[in-house]
Amino acid sequence: MPKPGDTGITRIIKAAGYSWQGFKAAWHNESAFRQECTLCALLIPLAFVVGETIFQVAILIGVLALVLIIELLNSAIEAVVDRIGDEHHDLAGRAKDMGSAAVFVSLSLVVLVWTLTILHNTTAA
Repeated sequence: MPKPGDTGITRIIKAAGYSWQGFKAAWHNESAFRQECTLCALLIPLAFVVGETIFQVAILIGVLALVLIIELLNSAIEAVVDRIGDEHHDLAGRAKDMGSAAVFVSLSLVVLVWTLTILHNTTAA
């Protein structure tokens, strides 16, 4: 049975508004998100210099976008855990640690992809 509520373009417009609220909340409340946005602002233009093909540029930018996606999900996990309570709980700590690990893996992927692309393009020349 479908959920009641808006459909069509109204649903899309409202969903875009909720997404914008999420971006604003992350920007205002999460310093890591601001730092990663700054990293993207610096590296995205550089991707057009480093990448020799449009595919390489897309991959270089794509791994940067992946970091932002995972940071947003990590921040959402942290917000929900913090909403539940301030007392220490092993499962809450585990959830936060796993979210942090996901961000670390995504940042490591950026380093790996950018390094391999640069190495490939400098040795192929």
